[in-house]
Amino acid sequence: MDEIVACLEADAAGSPALVLRPWRVADTTDLVQLYREGALRRWTDSAIDDEASAARWIRNQQRGWEAGERFAFAIAAMEAEGGTGQLAGHVVLKGVVPGASSAEVGYWTAAYARGRGVASGALQALTDWAFTTFAGDGLTRLELLHQVDNLPSCRVAQKCRYELTKFLAAAPPAFPLKGHLHVRERDICRRPGAATGTVRH
Repeated sequence: MDEIVACLEADAAGSPALVLRPWRVADTTDLVQLYREGALRRWTDSAIDDEASAARWIRNQQRGWEAGERFAFAIAAMEAEGGTGQLAGHVVLKGVVPGASSAEVGYWTAAYARGRGVASGALQALTDWAFTTFAGDGLTRLELLHQVDNLPSCRVAQKCRYELTKFLAAAPPAFPLKGHLHVRERDICRRPGAATGTVRH
């Protein structure tokens, strides 16, 4: 497989262009602030309460890149001069195994970024990148899971052409309630290399 691109760009309707990049230690303080919101804590299973726990979480995301099995991106607004601004969320490709046909995606967004196309823009960029980057490894299917009462996440999945294929039983503690399984199949007719995400250095 070619070298993995570590930074992508994405469009978000109603918002500035987005940059998807690996998480950095410098994001620790901002991550703690984002996790003070009750809704975010409800929809995720990460225990981020202070800078120490935030630093551990970021290090775990970095280890995923190093292992080549979990690719987590911080979502940030792109600034006019080409830099990145305020953190807007998180999107991840996980369970990547050479030769396996499927993997899983997940995401969350900061309170201020919801309803602005950030989640769908980031998910679409990640989806295109995943199918392009790992096509040679046989990846043809991406799965997205969310709790049944998380209606905004369901709308994002459908907007990005992840079809609802199955209702899931509750699986505490990660999924204390019943859930939805959405699936996106790779478009075999798509022109190779036509991912929405573009390389940034």
